[in-house]
Amino acid sequence: MNTQFKKGALELCVLSQLVQGDKYGYELTERISVEMSIAGGTLYPILRKLKDDDYVTTYLIESESGPARKYYRLTEKGVQYQKALKQEWEDFIQAVNNLMRD
Repeated sequence: MNTQFKKGALELCVLSQLVQGDKYGYELTERISVEMSIAGGTLYPILRKLKDDDYVTTYLIESESGPARKYYRLTEKGVQYQKALKQEWEDFIQAVNNLMRD
């Protein structure tokens, strides 16, 4: 898959996974990797930006098999941002599809 396509869509993918429930970073990477190939550390800068912009909050949960895991949870602002990005994405896909039919 074209890396530029992925780069533009990963933030929406992360937000859309978090709409379904809180997840920790590795869990997000594993879930997204099922659909597209991404490197291990790819999502952490995105998660950091989302936190800095108040779209997500974090909390720690102790793990039986290692260090505590940092979970990410959407804020209400994040939910609204995901909805707006999703609509923009759908509009973009429609525009591209229209252009490919010409």
